[in-house]
Amino acid sequence: MKTVLLTLAILLLSSQVIPGSTEKCWNLHGHCRDTCSRNEKVYVFCLSGKLCCVKPKFQPNTSPRLINA
Repeated sequence: MKTVLLTLAILLLSSQVIPGSTEKCWNLHGHCRDTCSRNEKVYVFCLSGKLCCVKPKFQPNTSPRLINA
């Protein structure tokens, strides 16, 4: 029983010590991180100075467009 209580206490304390990044960016579709994953791109910086990592699904279309005049 003591082992179970000790394990539970350690898990609860470690969840408080190691929080995840909660800062959002890019209209709440991006996450502020020190480094982005392979499929994410950086378009802006967060207020904290970290990179705003945006997944491909929310990345803007940057292909060139032809303008008909």
